[in-house]
Amino acid sequence: ALYLTIGPFFAIPRTATVSFEVGIAPLLSDGQVFLWLAVFSFIFFLAVLWFSLKPSNILTYVGKILNPIFLVFLSILIVRALISPMGAIADFPATGAYENQSFFQGFIEGYNTMDALASLAFGIIVINVIKDLGVEKPKSIALSTMKSGILSMSLMALIYGCLAIIGAQSLGITPISKNGGQALAIISAHYFGRGGALLLAVTITVACLKTAVGLITACSETFSNMFQDSFNYRTYAIFFCILSFGIANIGLNNIIAYAIPVLMFLYPLAITLILLGIFNNSFKGDRRVYQMVTGFVIPAALLDLIGALPDYLVKTLRLGGLIEWAKETVPFYNIGMGWLIPALIGLVLGLIVSRLFRRDAAI
Repeated sequence: ALYLTIGPFFAIPRTATVSFEVGIAPLLSDGQVFLWLAVFSFIFFLAVLWFSLKPSNILTYVGKILNPIFLVFLSILIVRALISPMGAIADFPATGAYENQSFFQGFIEGYNTMDALASLAFGIIVINVIKDLGVEKPKSIALSTMKSGILSMSLMALIYGCLAIIGAQSLGITPISKNGGQALAIISAHYFGRGGALLLAVTITVACLKTAVGLITACSETFSNMFQDSFNYRTYAIFFCILSFGIANIGLNNIIAYAIPVLMFLYPLAITLILLGIFNNSFKGDRRVYQMVTGFVIPAALLDLIGALPDYLVKTLRLGGLIEWAKETVPFYNIGMGWLIPALIGLVLGLIVSRLFRRDAAI
């Protein structure tokens, strides 16, 4: 489920739709979007498949040039927006859930980045790179991993924070955008004209293309290794590209909407596993603690998933009564954090059980 979520179900299709929203959609009328999204995503995934099946350094070389250009451009855009803001954030009232629970709503919106899920799937890559640099002792590897994690987390927090600020400022020149890609295109055009918007579109498209190739490659290798008696790498790569192409054509807004329920289920599990991993030594890595916490979080996360389903699915499956019960019974369910108390209960019980078993073993 983890690889499918950060792969062909949501993350890979989103690379195509984000590129389209930033570079192509602003030039089209609403009636033209469907056709041109199909054309763009077909070409995009054809390129992804080609690079996935025929490893080449071309994309790496292009990325080494365009990725720094994108970061420089983004830095200039952020500085320009902070110096000459499009509007004062205080002048624009909060809307929706941000009116009363801005922190938790922002926290849940952060699920859409899928960064925590990706860290679980690809964290081993960072560890392998550190080992390749000559670091061998487990403690040294852990320390280097922690340092790199803190650095990347700080930089990402800085970038996300600045983007949130200029996104809020953009309400001074445009209504609330349907998605972040659309907002970024409007902001770039505002400050740098069509040339700036074009540069942004090209660099983001290449960055998304590289990401898609990496995800297709990783998912195809993982599935071909996990299910060696089924299909080979090439077959999985073709299948995942076709699947991603199909999903991409429902559009970025719909991809985000359908991803939210899945993320509401997976993220509580990811967050608790990451936190348990950080404090693993404090309970001597006892599997019973992991099992107890996960056992309590899963049903609560399922309720969060159900609460995030589109209205038509809630009505079709007749889940309204269950959702109302959860709102009245489960603490913090209304803010999407219904898993929090169950996780704490599971942790306390897990620690108690772990200590009891250790005591019995000592006797």
